[in-house]
Amino acid sequence: MHHRVAIIGAGISGIGMAVRLKQAGIDDLVLLERNHAVGGTWFEHTYPGCACDVPTHLYSYSFARNPSWSRLFPRQDEILAYVRGVADDHDVIRHVRFATELHEARWDADASCWRLRTSTGELSSDLLVSAVGGTAEPHTPAFPGDDTFAGHRFHSARWDHRHDLTGERVAVLGTGPATVQFLPRIAPRAAHVTVFQRTPPWVLPHPDRPVPLPEKLLYRLLPPAQDLHRNLLFALYEGLGYGFHTDQRILRPLEELGNAHRRLQVRDPVLRAQLKPGYRLGCKRPMMSNTYYPALGREDVTLSTAGIERIVPEGIVTADGVTHRVDTIIAGTGYRYARSEGADRIVGRDGRTLGEAFRPSPHAYKGATVAGFPNLFLLLGPNSIGINSAIFSLEAQMTYALAAIGAMDEAGAATVEVRPDALEEYAAELDRRNAGTVWTQGGCSSYYLDETGRQYALYPGFATAYRRRTSTFDADRYVLGAA
Repeated sequence: MHHRVAIIGAGISGIGMAVRLKQAGIDDLVLLERNHAVGGTWFEHTYPGCACDVPTHLYSYSFARNPSWSRLFPRQDEILAYVRGVADDHDVIRHVRFATELHEARWDADASCWRLRTSTGELSSDLLVSAVGGTAEPHTPAFPGDDTFAGHRFHSARWDHRHDLTGERVAVLGTGPATVQFLPRIAPRAAHVTVFQRTPPWVLPHPDRPVPLPEKLLYRLLPPAQDLHRNLLFALYEGLGYGFHTDQRILRPLEELGNAHRRLQVRDPVLRAQLKPGYRLGCKRPMMSNTYYPALGREDVTLSTAGIERIVPEGIVTADGVTHRVDTIIAGTGYRYARSEGADRIVGRDGRTLGEAFRPSPHAYKGATVAGFPNLFLLLGPNSIGINSAIFSLEAQMTYALAAIGAMDEAGAATVEVRPDALEEYAAELDRRNAGTVWTQGGCSSYYLDETGRQYALYPGFATAYRRRTSTFDADRYVLGAA
């Protein structure tokens, strides 16, 4: 079967793109979703305490306001219900092929279309949208002796709810966002938890609160009030972003807040010293929690900073020679951001995969298009996420993709492909701007950096500036192919 547009993924990116396409009058579309339900990240990530660290009014589509959020910061189940509701309200579900894994998408130059092989059959499309996101593939680090462990093991992104941690000795690998959220939930149930830390995160007080009924009624009866709240939050995040990408002096008050938070919540001076970051706030993703430090301070929780040397049947051996006997290992070690296996399944004009094009470092023009891959649009691609809500950047890319499709239609073109020189110039500009940011000069190594040390993930500027750059389609930077 042939479609005008095929979208890989039915998470918050794919559903949003489908809605915008339908609003633009493009109804011949299909979404390929490997799960049996929509939601993407928020369907797959169900670990205890899972929530978003962006306020609800920012972490929602501009075209689908929700006046009924229960908290200032949304939890996983509520975000999932929101995405499902948007999909239902905009008649997207009928376009989704569930339980359908993409095996390969290959560009057919003769027919000017994409040929897709999936777990449920073959199809083709004029245009292809990658909406797989950055958290589709968990990263589990390899250690000597991995296959010898006699206990249970899983990644936080694939939480095993059938496995009861009650009374168990649990090892937690990593101190990223997931660990900060689930550790306080599992520590009271386990007999003992050992957290293995490479680098301590910056942890700030969490301003989350329930949204009272009068506030919900205000948003429902007077929608501009919710818009005002959203705009105020957006302005706050944009202002803080100035410290990340322009002037790091602005970050000092936040660092003092983080230091005070740690002093107040961690009484043990040895533990407090182990938890002190040795880099600028923002170099790695900062966390917000009022319960993480108290969880680490429990008598039945141990922080190990010695480094993992190997895995043995009974547990984990660290570089200091200590054997940590555990029953279950939980990896809270993030995702394959820069080395997504999904990128290796998209084959462009010259037989080269997107994964190969992204080596040694991922580049995409305005985070959305790549030379050698006609009629392909990326959502939340390289250097596209601003220091604000990812959905703001996502909607900017949707606008850009729709403008490109409109330009194709107006010109009667069958293909659209960014020029290699345009991509190179854009990447060089971003590299120059990244040189003075906290992500490259903050004194740490983070998932924002690829194997070459290049900052490939975030847009080095204001989110509003990124939206301006993507508000219109710059056809002079592209080659439009005849039908």
